[in-house]
Amino acid sequence: MPNLRPYQREIVGHILDTPRCGVWAGMGVGKTLSTLTALDTLTLAYEGPALVIAPLRVATSTWPAEIAKWAHLAHLRAVPIVGTPAQRTAALRAILTAPRAVRNATIATINYEGLEWIMKALRGHPWPFRLVVADESTRLKGFRTRQGGVRARALSKVAPHIERFVELTGTPAPNGLQDLWGQAWFLDYGERLGKTFTAFEQRWFRPLQVGQTAHAKKLLPLPGAQQQIEDALSDICRSWRAEDYFPLETTVETTIRVTLPPAARRAYDALARDLRADLAAGRVSAPSAAARTLKLHQAAQGAVYPDATPDDPSAQHPASGALHLHDAKLDALRSIVEEAAGEPLLVAYQFRHDAERIRKAFPQARMLDADPQTIAAWNRGDIPMLLAHPRSAGHGLNLQDGGRRLVMFAQTWALEERLQIVERIGPTRQAQSGHPRAVFIHHIIADGTLDDAMMQRMDSKRSVIDTLMEAMK
Repeated sequence: MPNLRPYQREIVGHILDTPRCGVWAGMGVGKTLSTLTALDTLTLAYEGPALVIAPLRVATSTWPAEIAKWAHLAHLRAVPIVGTPAQRTAALRAILTAPRAVRNATIATINYEGLEWIMKALRGHPWPFRLVVADESTRLKGFRTRQGGVRARALSKVAPHIERFVELTGTPAPNGLQDLWGQAWFLDYGERLGKTFTAFEQRWFRPLQVGQTAHAKKLLPLPGAQQQIEDALSDICRSWRAEDYFPLETTVETTIRVTLPPAARRAYDALARDLRADLAAGRVSAPSAAARTLKLHQAAQGAVYPDATPDDPSAQHPASGALHLHDAKLDALRSIVEEAAGEPLLVAYQFRHDAERIRKAFPQARMLDADPQTIAAWNRGDIPMLLAHPRSAGHGLNLQDGGRRLVMFAQTWALEERLQIVERIGPTRQAQSGHPRAVFIHHIIADGTLDDAMMQRMDSKRSVIDTLMEAMK
């Protein structure tokens, strides 16, 4: 086994020892790497490819990128079954017709929305995937034996043909204990929590009427229900939390990589090459190299201003003038929100169109402004998402009481700005305020864009500063 951390070895062991299991692990623990390492071992014993079901961005980018990152996984082949029906058909055919050795080393990935399609595409053929991983398995929480989500129902039809089923999530019950039944069914077909959701509900919950219709009810757990449910699942589901393995004074940083959609990629490349790009909504041009850098930064974010913009990216330029390119980073932010399971998020943006698009996608988001009541509301926990430009969240602001998670929706060239916004909720301030908890920073990076250069630049600057600080102790 490669040089994994002890808790990652525990995850690998749990998957290998438990044919149908749940891995409840948050960001920063390395559950994708651990699962791939386990799959690498299991492919030696099972004929055929493995299948990973995940949200579209994760299926398209995250799993293939993780395989490419590690030397011990270099012999595995990632094949995303995504895109148009023709593209999905071609990918599936390439998997099924590959030589045996290649097929056995294949990790196919598909998004949850593609489950109905693949069931129809394989109709009349044996189910080829004996190893299945459901990433962000809360997408299965709505399954019911007679109703519920159509995607989960489609998967349930082939569940008996799946010999090993692994569920990955950092938030197994985002809306309460009732979210566990649908996920648990795919692990044991109702053996532990009840054959039907109704049986599960009647055993551990008391319904509370909250409306006029028969369906308008809320499920309240009975006394002791949580402990009993946890005990019932304890042999097949285990949890790992990053804060249990990282010192509190250590900031846990994770990188979420996104891939630009084809049209956005073409526009980005044209702008980089020709200093202009023709979009469906208008033309974008950059009269100089400096302007091109700014435009490329905007394009990586998802929208570009058609006219020349000030050098100051935080200038009050109307967001309505920005031309939309893609929502890849917004999709990544949705995944972070889901995995945060209700924890407040401080989100750092760069351009006005960043903030406007985030607020449109997340109506609960608030802007950090000059009103002291905004900071007070954040620190009380009344604001689930606070948007801040690094330049406006500098020295003197105390935001640590309101949360411990920072999302770098956009990167910055300015190390000082980055360090300052990190410090608003950083581990030192958390400790000083009596919060014994780790701090998490999530970087959303657009692959093959200026984001990569900006991250490398920040790392090189930081290493120099760290060296100087160490020498001057």
